[in-house]
Amino acid sequence: MASPLASMTGFGRASAQSDGYSILVEIKSVNGRGLDVRSRLSPGLDVLDGDIRRMVGEKLARGSVSIFVNLQRQAADTELVVNERALDRVLTLIESLEKRIDARKPSIEAILALKGIMEAEEPQLTPDVEERLHASVLDCLGVALTALVESRRGEGERIGAIIAQRIEEIAFLADTAQAHPARSRDAILARLRDQVATLRDADKGLSEERLHQEAALLATKADIAEELDRFTAHITAARDLLGKGGPVGRKLDFLSQEFNREANTLCSKSNDVSLTAIGLDLKAAIDQLREQVQNLE
Repeated sequence: MASPLASMTGFGRASAQSDGYSILVEIKSVNGRGLDVRSRLSPGLDVLDGDIRRMVGEKLARGSVSIFVNLQRQAADTELVVNERALDRVLTLIESLEKRIDARKPSIEAILALKGIMEAEEPQLTPDVEERLHASVLDCLGVALTALVESRRGEGERIGAIIAQRIEEIAFLADTAQAHPARSRDAILARLRDQVATLRDADKGLSEERLHQEAALLATKADIAEELDRFTAHITAARDLLGKGGPVGRKLDFLSQEFNREANTLCSKSNDVSLTAIGLDLKAAIDQLREQVQNLE
């Protein structure tokens, strides 16, 4: 069974609760030459970076991937504590001011309300809780990663349909060039006679041997059979790759470059306006093909 095509662009999101913590994972991917993974993790989760990269590498082959993991303790589970250093500084300042001015002492409530005196502190995690939290984060990552893969495959299916259309358009144009009247034996001979006659008129002293050499060169340039044969081979290979699916973007990109090379040669060899027009249409279709191919994994 063929593997689905996948775009390199997608998004996945997942959230979970574990041991009094809220977990949020967001993954975004865009086009990239290879697989580039960048993570932004909440404090204390850096130890999971290797596992995160391994999990992404098992699911994706190409793309620039950005991962955001936020771990936040629920407010009800935080503890309020006094910042002793800040309190000492405030009390020292109050004692100092008492010696200089006659004023009523501030109440305890007023002192505790000062910024930095009371702090929300998260209790230290036990090894068991930390282990469960890390496992939950990775599970949440797996869910987000699955959503990302599905997103990329949905986009890949759409792109694949466009690529298939472009390949069939290229095949039609190549077949049209193959059957073009300008490629008939009589048409080629007629053009060669005209070109040889032009050579004779341009250089009356042209030897028979040189004339034969020039005629052979003109005949070679007039023959686009090899280019059309290679078009047929490349079209077959492109159809096979689309049917195979999976991460085939690089190979299809290489084929699009080969298509373009043959189209350029066809245009340079053509001595017929309508055949040249077909070559230009081929180049336009190939450019559209390559534009879409570069989005594939």
